[in-house]
Amino acid sequence: MSSVGTSKGILEIAKFGLYVSIPIVLMYTFANNSKNIQKFMGNRSYIVYPPEGPRPQSPEELREMARELARKNKAR
Repeated sequence: MSSVGTSKGILEIAKFGLYVSIPIVLMYTFANNSKNIQKFMGNRSYIVYPPEGPRPQSPEELREMARELARKNKAR
């Protein structure tokens, strides 16, 4: 550390302290008050899916329709 000097060493310690303290303060802020995170997340738009369409027919209904079509084709 003798080649770095004391002023650069203090600067590095201060930067390290800042880098470590910011995430800790943010986690403390959001973890202790859930309204803060709801307020923050409420401003973000997420994926909005389109409304749900009609459901497809069940396999049993499809089989019955196929049987009816087969009966009509045999009747011709």
